[in-house]
Amino acid sequence: MISVDFSYLYQIYKFNKRHSVSSEEVEQYRTHFNKYYNRLKSRQQGFLDLGNQPKTLRVIQDFVEKHKNKFSYFVILGIGGSMLGPKTIVEALANEIQKSKVICLDNIDPYLINQTLTKIDLAKTLFLVQTKSGGTPETIAQYVFFKNKVEQQGLTWQNHFVFVTDPKIGWLRQIANEENITTFEIPENVGGRFSVLTPVGLLISNLIDLDIAKMLDGANLVVQNQLQDAFDVAVSSFLLNQRGKTNLVIMPYNSRLKTFTEWCVQLVSESTGKQFDLDNQEVFAGLTPIPALGATDQHSQLQLFKEGPNDKQFIFIKTTDYLVTLDIPSEELALNNSLNYLVNQSFNSLIQAEFEGTRQSLTESLRPSITLTIHQTDESSLGALFMFFELYTAFLGEMLNINTFDQPGVERSKVLTKEILSKSKNF
Repeated sequence: MISVDFSYLYQIYKFNKRHSVSSEEVEQYRTHFNKYYNRLKSRQQGFLDLGNQPKTLRVIQDFVEKHKNKFSYFVILGIGGSMLGPKTIVEALANEIQKSKVICLDNIDPYLINQTLTKIDLAKTLFLVQTKSGGTPETIAQYVFFKNKVEQQGLTWQNHFVFVTDPKIGWLRQIANEENITTFEIPENVGGRFSVLTPVGLLISNLIDLDIAKMLDGANLVVQNQLQDAFDVAVSSFLLNQRGKTNLVIMPYNSRLKTFTEWCVQLVSESTGKQFDLDNQEVFAGLTPIPALGATDQHSQLQLFKEGPNDKQFIFIKTTDYLVTLDIPSEELALNNSLNYLVNQSFNSLIQAEFEGTRQSLTESLRPSITLTIHQTDESSLGALFMFFELYTAFLGEMLNINTFDQPGVERSKVLTKEILSKSKNF
């Protein structure tokens, strides 16, 4: 479960209503919860049901049991929602041995692709080609490149590739049908940036021995028990956005969640950044998400957060158990009066104190924040965080009266890319 703390947000409202929201305002919106939730359900978006998919679990687990020991490397080919989700899972949950087996090829930088080729033994590599549309140009280019390299080594390329894509349409689906490639389905009603709890994230998780059932259980607990919490956080963000807090800083005090903030950036940016609302009125809606990491960014971005433009709202993510306790040696520090506050402390108490100090400091400067707390960084809590932020984003979109689930700005870029490549082969 995720606990939600609004106390610092409400504290600011008592001193300056312009820079925060009140508990009464959030409570007033709660009376409209059913309206917003019913509107969300009417969109028929499948991410709401991903906490309960026993068939998908069986299919993935059966494949992994038969094939994972054949390979030493797993290379994910993808971009955007087809990559940020699995990359987040690997960075948050995998140990160093597990991480060494996975390469997330999330760009088309020629140097990066060539470096990947030098790191792996193609005969011992399984490529996971992940694209919802089945025609994402970056992913398709990666796929044909590595397929060619596998064939050049005289290997049966079909044995080294699996596809994760739409169940019916797309070029990749066509190739899968023609070549009998093992393929895992992204449900038709689940968009790419909402797909982390489909085979997009679950397949690689199971290949490196993570417990995907627990991940889905965590997501399901949020749907069953915390819809109201996600709604309340969305209400607060919506009202703060109306009061000029158009930037959303997402700041976990947990290095394992650094890539999670990058996943949030895509989720919030593509979902809320819309020129037109559902009534076709030009609104230029959206929150601009800013990834940050405690305590690292206290020494880079905090100066701006505290004394720069008061146009930001903050969501902190606190962890109560880091799975290990490390004491700070005290003997040498005890001899220095300026450092004796570190005596008899641990790194655990230090990072918690820095979190609290940052939160209090921002509150003193009328910078509104909400804190989400998880116990440990494990499969269940990460699944819960994924679902919580997806619900938060979906509710926020309903309040903004926009289509949360399209991305016309991204599509336009794809069209222009094709036109540019069609006109010229040299850059």
